[in-house]
Amino acid sequence: MVLINNVKTIMNSSFKAKISLAVMGLGQILYGQIIKGLLYLSSLVAVFLYMAFKGVTDIKGFITLGTVEADPWLGEAGDDSVMMMLRGILCFVILIIFILIYISNINDMAEIVVRDKKGLPLRGFKEAVRVFCDKKFHKIALAPPIIGVVIFNVLPIVFMILIAFTNYGGNIVPPKLVDWIGFGNFKKILVLGELKSTFFKILSWNIIWAALATAVNYFGGLALALLLNKKCVRGRVFWRAFPILAYALPGFITLLAFKFMFSYGGPVNYYIKLFGGSAVGFLDIDAGIKAKIIGLAINAWISIPSSMLLATGILSNMNEDLYEAASIDGATKWKQFIKITLPFVVFSTTPVIITSFVGNFNNFGIFYFLRGGLYNDGYFLASDTDLLINWLYNMSIDNNYYGIGAAISLIIFVITSILSLSIYVRSAAFKKEDTFR
Repeated sequence: MVLINNVKTIMNSSFKAKISLAVMGLGQILYGQIIKGLLYLSSLVAVFLYMAFKGVTDIKGFITLGTVEADPWLGEAGDDSVMMMLRGILCFVILIIFILIYISNINDMAEIVVRDKKGLPLRGFKEAVRVFCDKKFHKIALAPPIIGVVIFNVLPIVFMILIAFTNYGGNIVPPKLVDWIGFGNFKKILVLGELKSTFFKILSWNIIWAALATAVNYFGGLALALLLNKKCVRGRVFWRAFPILAYALPGFITLLAFKFMFSYGGPVNYYIKLFGGSAVGFLDIDAGIKAKIIGLAINAWISIPSSMLLATGILSNMNEDLYEAASIDGATKWKQFIKITLPFVVFSTTPVIITSFVGNFNNFGIFYFLRGGLYNDGYFLASDTDLLINWLYNMSIDNNYYGIGAAISLIIFVITSILSLSIYVRSAAFKKEDTFR
């Protein structure tokens, strides 16, 4: 709206102002703002030269992803589809930056027109810089981290999203040409053959795993915090510190230790055989439900201490008068927990629960370190304990199906986003924000 008003202001002014809409910076020069005008004009010239000598070619390469395939035998370099995609993304980023500079040019020109009509002196370049640094300091302070996020986070994500719409992977990797295939990878995953069967098997287990792991970790931590919060428990400092030892150890070390414990040569099978039993393949390819339960238990061992610490901090802020009033009214301990403690804790930790759910949904390490590399019959490059994130790894890193792996990552993003938002907007933390204030 502000931009439209500024354009109208310029259009209702003199030719000196209007020319800035066609030639960025020229209006500032005609108004005597030489340095500022030259900066805007040099930006226009730089972008024009870039587009003329490089940009148009990069956009064309982004659209086609190459037309000449390399031939190492004949020494023909050919086109690199992946590099063409990256250069095309860079070109679009440059164009977006140019559009932002052009908008800045319009806003600056409108300010000049307004000051000129009011008879106010136009700011010199140094004065304009000083005013900008004073009024727009937040933009200057946020610019470096935003640029870093764009370079190191946004651009790789954009590249990954675009890869999901190509046939990149398998036998089609540079120097072979990569093509755009639209939603072809998604059709393979959701509609066609063995990939569809594997996807829905893993997805159903993934949702069950995330829900169970989140519930066990959360309520396990809460129960431990409630227990250690009792005045009758002796040595509470020690018992609070003890679970943190499991949390302090690096996760992969814990997982490898448990993998050894449940292996054929580990202590668990040693004692089973010592008492006359036969060795059990807890983590074998046909382990089935045993491996899933072990994974759930190990994840609880790693995660419950953090939930306990969180719950302990929240319980320390509880109003004891509520419990006294409830006791006077005849409420049992269980009723007090259901009506007072649990609503307060859940309200305070709803975002944490959602974060924990998403973390468990994408918990790569648990089954990778316990059973990585196993492929079950009826699954395409996956086992019955693999989560979608593990399947993504198997497809893209181990077997070079990059396009399908990128499509899986997009599906994971959509699923976790929908689940997280739908849970949050239905929670008391969203609907009753002022209840516990």
